[in-house]
Amino acid sequence: MKVGIVCPYSWEVPGGVKQHIDDLAQALIAQGHDVSVIAPAGDDADLPPYVAGAGRAVPVPYNGSVARMSFGFISAARVRRWVREGGFDVLHIHEPLVPSLGVLACWAAKGPIVATFHASWVRSRAIAIAEPLLRSALEKISGRITVSDAARKSLVEQFGGDTVVIPNGVTVARYTEAEPLDGWGPDGSTIGFLGRMDEERKGLPILLEAFEKLAADRPDVKLLIAGPGDADDVYAKVPKRFHDRVTVLGMVSEQDKIRAYHSVDVFCAPNTRGESFGIVLAEAMASGATVLASDIAAFRRVLGDGQAGALFTNGDPASLAAECAALLDSPERRAKLAEEALVAVRKYDWSTVARDVVRVYETVATGARVEEDA
Repeated sequence: MKVGIVCPYSWEVPGGVKQHIDDLAQALIAQGHDVSVIAPAGDDADLPPYVAGAGRAVPVPYNGSVARMSFGFISAARVRRWVREGGFDVLHIHEPLVPSLGVLACWAAKGPIVATFHASWVRSRAIAIAEPLLRSALEKISGRITVSDAARKSLVEQFGGDTVVIPNGVTVARYTEAEPLDGWGPDGSTIGFLGRMDEERKGLPILLEAFEKLAADRPDVKLLIAGPGDADDVYAKVPKRFHDRVTVLGMVSEQDKIRAYHSVDVFCAPNTRGESFGIVLAEAMASGATVLASDIAAFRRVLGDGQAGALFTNGDPASLAAECAALLDSPERRAKLAEEALVAVRKYDWSTVARDVVRVYETVATGARVEEDA
């Protein structure tokens, strides 16, 4: 099957949706499909052979974050040419409600179109104002996928209809074996965090407050942080006497990200809202890390209500500190949770998830190919 995939966010900036699309593309290629992806990217970007750039992205506030998207005449022209020349059996658009390439692709194409909705959101004035415009794009979609029940609920309540729920995937084999970062554990006292340091909903300030409580009583406890953001801002939130026990790696390569998961005793995901799945949880689980996460609905679901990872009260540094201390004090419990996590994460392996996505493709692909809409 010849598949065209539309990525709404910059290919040059790490992110859950972009990683999802890249892993899906590689899984489909491995299964024998012909795949082309179009994504926001500068003309000088270093792209894989299956990715086409649609022009440089610009930062736009969206859903409590800052997303880098493309929307304009240049991007629209490149999307139209990509559709016209692609000869796709099916077009797979990710986040068609985001003002980026997905909307442009819906306007540009006709034929078998599948859309995946990643985010959960609450009804907003902006969405209400844009609803007629968005509906004109959604009407062209033949099959709808959501990555979680939370994302499905948001979509159905706002626009009606129904969806197939297919979770995010993780390439489990990529994460299971790796050496820890040089000089790091796991050593019984290392806590890890991966995410945007300057994005409030990712919860790093809650973790830093909890770490201060832990560090005051535990002279060996350390914190390893990776992800985009300003290290100085992080250290400003930590008492100076604990600075030597906090290491901020900043942006890391995919290889070092995996090594970081293998370097910690407890991987903490203190996210407060806006998560419909939690790919970092799946990655940490596949790496054999012990996970401690806020008890938001999406994380509860991935962790089996605490069977495959510990949970703390969302937004509560004292609860985080207490749960983390209990885990650090119990190697046996950490080992048991990590063992359960490795079993639980198998259902999210891309070898399984991609086959479920292909079934949706086959349902909508009636023999007509995707064409440019006049």
